[in-house]
Amino acid sequence: MTADLTPMLDAAVRDALAYVRGADPDAGADLAELRRRQLVRPSVVIVGETKRGKSSLINALLGVPGLSPVDAAVATATYLQFVPGEPAALAWPPGAAEPIAVDDLRAWATGQQKARRIEVSHPAPLLQYLSLLDTPGAGGLDPAHATVALAAVDRATALLFVADASAPLSHPELDFLVAASERVDAVVFAVTKIDAYPGWRRIADDNRVLLQAHAPRFAQAPWFPVSATLAELALTAPAGEQAALVDASRIADLQHALVDLAGRGHQLQLANVLRAARGDLARLAGAATDRLRAADADPARNAQVRAERSALAARKRTEARQWTLLLSTETQRARVETTGHLRSRVAALQQEFSARIDTGRGPELTGLPDALDTALQALAATLSAELEQTFRQVAETVLAEVFDEKERASMLGRLNATLRHALSAAPPRDGSGDNMLIALSAGGIAFMAGRGAILGASVFAAGGLLIPVAGIGLGLAAGGYVLWRRRVQTDRQQARIWLRDVLGEARAALADEIVNRFTDLQYALSVAVDDAVERRLRDLDAHIAEIDAAAAEDAAGRAKRRAQAQTELDAVQARLKQVDDVLIRARALTPVAHDEENR
Repeated sequence: MTADLTPMLDAAVRDALAYVRGADPDAGADLAELRRRQLVRPSVVIVGETKRGKSSLINALLGVPGLSPVDAAVATATYLQFVPGEPAALAWPPGAAEPIAVDDLRAWATGQQKARRIEVSHPAPLLQYLSLLDTPGAGGLDPAHATVALAAVDRATALLFVADASAPLSHPELDFLVAASERVDAVVFAVTKIDAYPGWRRIADDNRVLLQAHAPRFAQAPWFPVSATLAELALTAPAGEQAALVDASRIADLQHALVDLAGRGHQLQLANVLRAARGDLARLAGAATDRLRAADADPARNAQVRAERSALAARKRTEARQWTLLLSTETQRARVETTGHLRSRVAALQQEFSARIDTGRGPELTGLPDALDTALQALAATLSAELEQTFRQVAETVLAEVFDEKERASMLGRLNATLRHALSAAPPRDGSGDNMLIALSAGGIAFMAGRGAILGASVFAAGGLLIPVAGIGLGLAAGGYVLWRRRVQTDRQQARIWLRDVLGEARAALADEIVNRFTDLQYALSVAVDDAVERRLRDLDAHIAEIDAAAAEDAAGRAKRRAQAQTELDAVQARLKQVDDVLIRARALTPVAHDEENR
């Protein structure tokens, strides 16, 4: 039985938060917000490369074959959250304020229908204790999907990392774990497909060695070997064979471990806040180290910092125009390309629905406005998704020209904050006006007399950069239905005119919206880059000033300055050690696999 670590964790969080708030009020405010989050139900986030058996494992844990769509040729394309309740599924299309009921879960989960999140409720026993969140796995843990998964980890009580017995952990998996280690404290591992790979024990041992080298904090984390296939067979096997199959599947061990984690949810949440605080303390320790080095007034260090400052300032003077030109060029190129795709798609809709008008009869003609409404919704969803990818490419191209990889890594937090401010500060645009044929929303939510699509704000990664993108909502407004009934009825010529008007205005509205979106992006990136460069220059100026001040003092003055800096460094390092000691003790919150109890 694990002792209640709550008082120790709570005190450590309180002390760390107070220290960070005193040294960096903004970082302290972020930690305070994280601390205030209410844990309604423990959430275990499941991550891993594609085709590692995540969906099959979820079905085995819940004891419901086929609940999460499984197919070797298909990978989950959206969040799937499993919660307790009567069997049902709800989907949140991009930007939707309200969910819609899902009949074909596979179509939504595999991306045939667009959704940011799908909630699947089921009365499975495990869900009475916790919720499971299956993250997108298409294409493996590539940079974009890793960013999406890490965003989910931010809200996790604990992490379940799924590997399989076919091969040791890959470099992308290890890189992901290193990043995740800064966000969540409790991680358990599942190695799947042990029925298909008898050498799974060797693979598990190899994984421990890899973790020791690349993510040492997880080297002692528990590994749960499981077979979802055997667990599923047990559900349909004769009564006399079920127990043996269940034992061989080892699913029960992992189920019990997850229930144990859920029972320690509040303590795990505190550990996660403390883990985040540790990152801030490490950053403050780095800054204190810089101040200590400045106090030495080392001429070589002074020359190095001045050279870095001069190089950055020179680049700003000589290359700022090139950066601006590159940003303008890339934005213009992407805008023209996107507008061309829009024109082609609208032309295809024109051809398709003209053919329907020519050949349709009775109910088919009557239902044509509904069909066109659906097609316009799909067009808007596709366009929003493509804009995300296009914006990411533009941002990557520009930032790679301005900053090297090390500089981007050190500036990402500032860049993200500036981008969020620049993009959110602009007032929402109303693209619909008095239009009675279509309804368009640039601000995130469109209400169209019971009809139409809604796509809201989304966030995507651009080389680690988070860019808020207000979604596009497009659909057939109530006026379009009224005009159809008044002008068309059985007159095909009027129907063609109606179709031409609707699609013409849809294309014009979307083309205008595309121009506005790229204008927003160009402005926001320009502001973010300028802000990041200026902040970096100010940091370097401050560091140079500290070195100069130390150099201007006599030996006694430099000794005093050094002593002050050392005191700051000692204080933050002592705080770091206290946090590390508590986090080491918090490892007891993670259950131990039965195999490891006897190792």
